[in-house]
Amino acid sequence: MQLFQENPEFSYVLRGAGPDGVRVNQQLLTRSFVLAPFQLVEDWRPASVDELTPDDLQAVLELKPSVVILGTGLRQRFPSAAIMATVLQRGFGMEVMDSAAAARTFNVLATEGRAVVAAFLVPG
Repeated sequence: MQLFQENPEFSYVLRGAGPDGVRVNQQLLTRSFVLAPFQLVEDWRPASVDELTPDDLQAVLELKPSVVILGTGLRQRFPSAAIMATVLQRGFGMEVMDSAAAARTFNVLATEGRAVVAAFLVPG
């Protein structure tokens, strides 16, 4: 059997997530960030689910997602009801998962050509 490496047709690939941060391409990011297949927004303000406010979602919305993935660190932690209500009012869905699962899901959806945006909370 021959194996071929497929190069993605997008700029940013999530390579993994762990206690030290999240690896985007070859760069280890140690602060929260927002990622779309062709755009990276570094130094996103919130560092945890508890710090996330509806205003923080503006950086996510500017990337025009059809689906949003929220990576919450080593464990899945859901944001407040106010955050979830804001997401629904603005007309998009948000999946909440631990950062490793969020990285895998982002890559799959980006490979499918979906308008996916991932927001990763990385404790500073």
